[in-house]
Amino acid sequence: MSFEKITYTVEDDIAVIAFNDPKTMNAAGVDTVDEMSLALEKAGDAARCTIITGNGRGFCSGANLSGNMGGGKSERKPDAGRELDRLYNPFIKAIRTHPHPVITAVNGAAAGVGCSIALAGDFIVAAESSYFLQAFRRIGLVPDGGSTYLLTRAIGRARAMEMTLFGEKIPASQAHEWGLVNRVVADDKLMDEAKNYAKQLAEGPTTALALIRDLIWQAEDNDFDAQLQAERFAQRTAGRSPDFAEGVKAFLEKRPADFKKV
Repeated sequence: MSFEKITYTVEDDIAVIAFNDPKTMNAAGVDTVDEMSLALEKAGDAARCTIITGNGRGFCSGANLSGNMGGGKSERKPDAGRELDRLYNPFIKAIRTHPHPVITAVNGAAAGVGCSIALAGDFIVAAESSYFLQAFRRIGLVPDGGSTYLLTRAIGRARAMEMTLFGEKIPASQAHEWGLVNRVVADDKLMDEAKNYAKQLAEGPTTALALIRDLIWQAEDNDFDAQLQAERFAQRTAGRSPDFAEGVKAFLEKRPADFKKV
């Protein structure tokens, strides 16, 4: 299947989905997000780890403002949130519920909803020259794509307020200091490093890693008792998987485990 606004490849159980619209510095227009959603769905079946990144100078510059943003010539009142319901929010949720770990490899600008997509990754690797920008206030809109949720839980209310109210660029080094990203690497090493982490995940226990990422996401909202219960049922599922049997066998035989794709 060919795409116009993105690229999609799978190699060694690793899917790489990349924004690929240099004219807009990888703006996330509705057509682009539609393609990203389809590629993410395909990656869920074809791979064991997915990397989301951007080709060229930026990760994603935000929504494509040349679109009508839910307005246009319709007789209805303008609704800049209409496309969030239809496309953007389902895409963010699809990242959250993906069947295996998602790495976001952030190059250049991650602005607006592009920042949201970058922050939705389970593991975030940023190039030294990259930056994160909550640009919404610059055009009189509010953060979307889950930004207010993701930011507040990652860096706390005070810093989330700072990023969203002032709309200033947060360079990769500062993002790492704040705990917004996991790693900062040299620009020319970004994809090498991302693929190295992806390889470790792709070779891991697929069922357990899927359950782990889901538990961590649930922990953002669960109380302690609910999280204990979630762990209990996840452990039942993990304990019934072929990966657990292989892991125990490898441990007893003093060899590396050979986990297979489920």
